[in-house]
Amino acid sequence: MALGAAPGAPAAPDPAGGSPAQLLTELQRLHRELGEATETYQATARTLAERRARNKRLGTGLAKARVALAEGRDAAGQLARRQYQGVVEVSPTLRLLLAADAQGALDQEHVLRRAARDRVATVERLTAAERRASGLARQARAALDEEQVLAARQRAQHQAAREKLDEVTALVSSLSPDQLAEVDGLEAERGEEAGRNLVAAGGLSSASAVPTRRGERAVRFAVDQIGKPYVWGAEGPDSYDCSGLTQRAWASAGTGVPRTSQEQWAELDRVPLRQLRPGDLVVYFPEATHVALYLGDGLVVHAPRPGAAVKVSPVAANPVLGAVRPDPDGPPVPEYEPPTLPEGAREGSDTGYAQKAAPES
Repeated sequence: MALGAAPGAPAAPDPAGGSPAQLLTELQRLHRELGEATETYQATARTLAERRARNKRLGTGLAKARVALAEGRDAAGQLARRQYQGVVEVSPTLRLLLAADAQGALDQEHVLRRAARDRVATVERLTAAERRASGLARQARAALDEEQVLAARQRAQHQAAREKLDEVTALVSSLSPDQLAEVDGLEAERGEEAGRNLVAAGGLSSASAVPTRRGERAVRFAVDQIGKPYVWGAEGPDSYDCSGLTQRAWASAGTGVPRTSQEQWAELDRVPLRQLRPGDLVVYFPEATHVALYLGDGLVVHAPRPGAAVKVSPVAANPVLGAVRPDPDGPPVPEYEPPTLPEGAREGSDTGYAQKAAPES
C-alpha cells in the first residue's frame, strides 16, 4: 500500500524493485493528488480570509451603531428629564393672545416648532439606531458561526494535504540517485514525445510566435529564475511555487494576474494552443492544478514541485488543460530575440502541480 494511503488505495511500487515507468506513474499520481488536496485546502483558506475580513467590517459597523445608539439614548434621556421637570409648552394660540409683543411671540413659536421637530427627529434616530444595532449583532453572530465552521474545515483539509505531502516526500527520499535519474529521463522523453504528438495533431503551432512587450519582460524574468528552488507558497525572490512564479513574472512586466493556477485559468482570457505566444500561461490537469509560462518553440518554464527547481520543460510534459493570456490586447514587439537558457535549464523532473501555500506543520 502507498505510504499513508487509505485502505483500498492502489499499492505503490516497491522502490527497490519498481521499474522507472512504475515509479514515474506513482510519483505523478501522488503529485496530482497532492495538488488537488492543496487546492481544496487553499480554496477554503481564501474563503475563510474573505469571511474574516467581512466579519471585521461587521464588527466596525456594529461598534459605530452602538455609539449612535448610545448617543440617541442620551438625547432621549434629556427629553425625558425635561418632561419630568415639568417643562410644559403653552399652546401657540394662547401664547399669542397673552403676549405683549405679538411679533416676539411669533418668533418664539418658530423656535418652539423647531424644537418639537428636533424631538421627533431624536426619537426617530434612536429607533433607527436600535434597529441597525440589532440587525448587525445578528449578522455578526451568524458570521462568527460560519467562520468557526470554515476554520474547522480548513484544519481538516490542512491535515489531508500534510499527509499527502509526507507520502510524496517518503517515496522520493526512498529512491536512489540512479532511480531518480532514470525516472527524470523517462519523464523528459515522454514529454518530448507528447509535444511532438501535439504539433502533429495540429494542437500546437510549430512556428515561433512573437510576444508582446510585456510578455517579453515576463519571459525574461521567468528565465532569470531558473535554478531557484520550489517552495510551497513562495512568491520570490529566492524561491517560488508554480503560480507564484507566473504571477511574479507578469507583475515584473506591469500586469497583475491572480495568485493561483485555478484562478488564472478561470479569470484570464483563453487562447488556443495553436496560437500560443511567449508569455502566455499554459494550465495543466483537469482541475487546473499546475501552470507554466510559455517560452516558445514548444517549451515552458515552471516551478514543478517540492524538491525540484524552476526549470524548462516540454509544453506537453504534463496533461495540458489549455492556455490563457494576461495581455490579450498587447501589440507584438517588432523584433524578438529569445533569452538564452542557462546551462542545466532542462535538467530535473517535469511533473508539477499548483498550490498557494504549504500547510504549515
